[in-house]
Amino acid sequence: MYFVYLIVSKNINRTISYVGYTNDINRRLKSHNNSRGAKFTRGRKWKLAYYKGYDNKIIAMKEEYKLKKNYKLRNKIKKGF
Repeated sequence: MYFVYLIVSKNINRTISYVGYTNDINRRLKSHNNSRGAKFTRGRKWKLAYYKGYDNKIIAMKEEYKLKKNYKLRNKIKKGF
């Protein structure tokens, strides 16, 4: 099972988001928070705002790409968080 996720980090004046996919969501969130995830996520504390599971890695990668490009949906999720 693969997951597409959106994590957020709140700064003083704005909220930053990051989208990714993984097969172990808890391990991946820990790696982001321990500065071992993607370079963009280093040095911040992240919280899981959204995730959805998929049976297939290729479908998860396609959905990750769609979510990365859909800024309206990302902003909606961030505001709800």
